Amino acid sequence: MNFVFLMDPLSSVIMEKDTSFALMLGAQERGHAVFFVTDGGVNLLNGKIYFQAQSIVAQKVPEQPFIRQRALELPAEEVNAVFVRSDPPFDYQYLLNTWLLDRLPSWIPAINSPAGLRSVNEKLWLTQFPSLTPRTLISRNRQDIIIFFNAEKKMIAKPTDNYGGFAVFLVEHNDPNANVILETLTAGWTREIIVQQYVPEARKGDKRILILDGEPLGAVLRVHAPDDHRNNFFSGGKPHACDITARDREIISVLRPHLARLGLYFVGIDILGDYLTEVNVTSPTCLQEMNRLYDLKLELKVIEFAERLVDRLRRESTIKA
Repeated sequence: MNFVFLMDPLSSVIMEKDTSFALMLGAQERGHAVFFVTDGGVNLLNGKIYFQAQSIVAQKVPEQPFIRQRALELPAEEVNAVFVRSDPPFDYQYLLNTWLLDRLPSWIPAINSPAGLRSVNEKLWLTQFPSLTPRTLISRNRQDIIIFFNAEKKMIAKPTDNYGGFAVFLVEHNDPNANVILETLTAGWTREIIVQQYVPEARKGDKRILILDGEPLGAVLRVHAPDDHRNNFFSGGKPHACDITARDREIISVLRPHLARLGLYFVGIDILGDYLTEVNVTSPTCLQEMNRLYDLKLELKVIEFAERLVDRLRRESTIKA
């Protein structure tokens, strides 16, 4: 099969950490061809999609993780699946990519679905499940935010659209910088932010669970560095082994039908204590950390799922025809 990876430039890939890199290796191990496409490489001509692609080979060689082969124009009809792996934030270019990918033939899956990607803001979508989440306010209104802060005494404040722990603040009532933090995040009370109940279990770390086709694929506990409250790996967090608990499975069972309806096949969720805090759909990560912790090759399970999905959609398309 031919698998297209729509993602950020190859120069941004960190070989030891990047989930996209592991998925490419898994695709190659399963005998598939891998093609790299970046922003500007998805095109539409007379209603048909084609890709400005580069055939590549991923390899575990730090000095040269990718062998770049020929550049080519790849019609959608020659593609079996598209892995959408561009990092947040979800900006206009990302939105444009999803609109173009909507024009893929019905038998070519995108992982994840363009419509699903448009529907799910990774920090806001989960607010429809208040029984699963910490107390949360999304607002730019100064009075509302201050009332929430006065009630909580200690809270997390963060933008609605960043990733990797960027600009996530722990704000406490006796912090002389509290007002300036909130003013800065809201750009002078002109931009919505998320303020959220502080969950004490955050001191022990937060759990990333990868979900494949509605079922847990693996989990890792991210534990912050001694000089930081953020558990994200981008912010210095370290991976630790952990179990998937009954509460975790309860959360997944609630999400499962919604993810299926939206075509969100490969998803990462973040859990603090008993609370769901994020649903990552754009380019969920931590697969390599799980592999190392548990001596697994989870990428093969993802690729095998993609193979089954391709076969199923092909059969369904043939029946409809």
